[in-house]
Amino acid sequence: MSETTPSMSIDRRPEKMLAVYVMLAALAVGGFFLIRWVGESGQTSAITALSTTTTAEKPASHALAHLLGGLVVVIVLARGLGVVLHRMGQPRVIGEVIAGIVLGPSILGRISPETMDFVFPATVQPLLNAIAQIGVILYMFLVGLELNASVLKERAHTTVMISHASIAAPFLLGAVLALWLFPGYAPAGIPFTSFAMFLGLAMAITAFPVLARILTDRGMERSELGIVALSCAAADDVTAWCLLAVVVGVAKANLFGAMTTILLALAYVAIMLCLVRPVMQRWAVQGRAAAPTSDAIALSLVGVLASSLMTDLIGIHALFGAFLFGAIIPHDSQLARTFGGKLEDVVTILLMPAFFAYTGLRTQIGLISAPADWAVCGTVIAVAILGKLGASFGAARYTGLDWRASAALGILMNTRGLMELIVLNIALDLGIISPVLFAMMVLMALVTTMMTNPLLNLVMRPQKAGRS
Repeated sequence: MSETTPSMSIDRRPEKMLAVYVMLAALAVGGFFLIRWVGESGQTSAITALSTTTTAEKPASHALAHLLGGLVVVIVLARGLGVVLHRMGQPRVIGEVIAGIVLGPSILGRISPETMDFVFPATVQPLLNAIAQIGVILYMFLVGLELNASVLKERAHTTVMISHASIAAPFLLGAVLALWLFPGYAPAGIPFTSFAMFLGLAMAITAFPVLARILTDRGMERSELGIVALSCAAADDVTAWCLLAVVVGVAKANLFGAMTTILLALAYVAIMLCLVRPVMQRWAVQGRAAAPTSDAIALSLVGVLASSLMTDLIGIHALFGAFLFGAIIPHDSQLARTFGGKLEDVVTILLMPAFFAYTGLRTQIGLISAPADWAVCGTVIAVAILGKLGASFGAARYTGLDWRASAALGILMNTRGLMELIVLNIALDLGIISPVLFAMMVLMALVTTMMTNPLLNLVMRPQKAGRS
């Protein structure tokens, strides 16, 4: 017996429908005015509390609107300048860094301070900093994921020689330069040791991700020179971040506290490499064939944040913990590839421009006004190039590379880019360098990165670079 659909009788007479609508509207309006009368006559305290709450929430809403609008401006300008610089043969990151400087006091602040304050008022800058820090933490995690330990092992002799030479020489030159700069460019009360160590480290940094992007754009990532350059840059970054942990520990504590921080950091690194790394490797191998689940991704993100928190509590920077956690995950695992696919665009397109904008707000190129200051800035750039490019070239020639490959390797290792900005922001946060020196070092990072592609074009022909 089939079921029958019950019929529905609907009265569609217009006059009845209109009457219902009028009655509903009258009830709604009348009910609202009744509620309004009760509220205004007998609930003044509640209205006052509500008004207070609303007033208190307005600044937060106002700041959120400015933050969202500012991020829109930053992303659009960063992408636009990135495209322009890329067509000029420069890495996109250069355009993104310049976008941050354009929106800061160096350019927009000089042209229209009111516009700069409207886009990024003082109430928004702490929020921008928080977003920037999260972005840099995730970025360093991605850098750690790209670290290929097997490549380092295969070319250990060449890699270690060139990498350590390219760190030791510029570090020492930076320390010598600190003797000259300390009286005029170090903040009051900062010990010379902390100032000299940070200046030396800033001279020794190589931007591994930017270098990798340059090699990919030129079709050199799989060439012998490209593999050696990537290996040296990876070893350089690992060494530099270990040195950064030591330098931050020294800067944030007295001698006893610094030694305690260093010992705790070494113990934490040992635990991560000896205990956590084998677990992560087995986990990654077991799930190599299948895409990681959302629970696995969530657990990994918790691990990144927990590792960052741990290194921050120890007394070294949270970025080191993120980098270390990324480095213990096999770079060729499905987990690493998934993170690369899911996080890279969000980090590089949304979060890192916030970091560049925050850096730009802190960069005041106008402070470098006197001819003597520009002479110092030029000296800083020259010493940075001499130490990094010269030491890498000399070490490469010593290991047996020909002069063309050695020169190309030195030019690549001289790339600083984003990694330099991260170190400089840490130094400025700790009060180790002055805003004037910070601006000089930001210019040094831009110059040494922008000169990479033009100099490579001079020492080797791009059309044959992939076969070298």
